[in-house]
Amino acid sequence: GCVTCLDYDEHYILTFPNGYGRSILTVPWIELGGECSINCSKTGYNASIIFHTKPFYGGKKHRITAEIFSPNDKKPFCSIEGEWNGVMYAKYTTGENTVFIDTKKMPTIKKKVRKLEDQDDFESRCLWKDVTYNLKIRDIDAATAAKH
Repeated sequence: GCVTCLDYDEHYILTFPNGYGRSILTVPWIELGGECSINCSKTGYNASIIFHTKPFYGGKKHRITAEIFSPNDKKPFCSIEGEWNGVMYAKYTTGENTVFIDTKKMPTIKKKVRKLEDQDDFESRCLWKDVTYNLKIRDIDAATAAKH
């Protein structure tokens, strides 16, 4: 994926974790797992992120760890750990420990997207509009047909 921070003229390239459907026979839940990265070519800062899958016995769901690196450094200046859908804590090499982010307290921000008629054929919302519409009206067969 690509994210551009317009206020800073920074462009980030990032990879995504795998998604897994768990407990299909009981109460289903989604789990993220795998290694990801975030890189900014302008600043040289980068991060290595691991989404940890829950062990079969014991362990916690939704765990994440990350390391953030300054340009050209081999050792991270900050380590992050916590839950990707909860609270994450930062530990800096300076000895400072702080809450990095609390996702439960974050406000919901409405997405800014172009109108469908202004999007190219293969932009996500345009490409998947029939699937989305049919899921909203609970017509699974039509959604499946549109997906194909």
